[in-house]
Amino acid sequence: MLILFNKPYDVLCQFRPVEGRRTLADFIPHHGVHAAGRLDADSEGLVVLTDDGSEQHRITDPRHKLPKTYYTQVEGEPGETVLQQLRSGIMLRDGLTRPAEASRMDEPAWLWPRDPPVRMRQLIPTAWLELTLREGKNRQVRRMTAAAGHPTLRLIRYRIGTWTLQDIAPGAHKLIT
Repeated sequence: MLILFNKPYDVLCQFRPVEGRRTLADFIPHHGVHAAGRLDADSEGLVVLTDDGSEQHRITDPRHKLPKTYYTQVEGEPGETVLQQLRSGIMLRDGLTRPAEASRMDEPAWLWPRDPPVRMRQLIPTAWLELTLREGKNRQVRRMTAAAGHPTLRLIRYRIGTWTLQDIAPGAHKLIT
């Protein structure tokens, strides 16, 4: 069984209950499935769940280099120099990231409002980036954009391999057969 889930903001990517917090168990009625990778509570978007351990491993293991695409709203307006840094790899505390695909993009027309809204600073513009990674360091996109001088304000995972968020509303899931 394979489930594509659009994880809303402030949902923990686990089934174990945590008092006062929403978890996957509040949205996924299927038993025996596990998330193939995680998203932080403050990130949104695609989470793949499966009951197949080998499929879970294939999705999460960086040796398989399954691409994961993120749409991120960042503070400021990154230019070509910043994009080239992201494409070449960024030095983080735990080492150099693998090269990423990085480009500017318009805010997605289909994007849902976030609850609560992103807190923006009145005099600082924002921009949207599309980043595709083939590794999964902890909070990697946020750390990469911050290291490049453009902190992430909103982060949405749009694609894992060939699976996307297309036609999956926040909090909804789709069963893949």
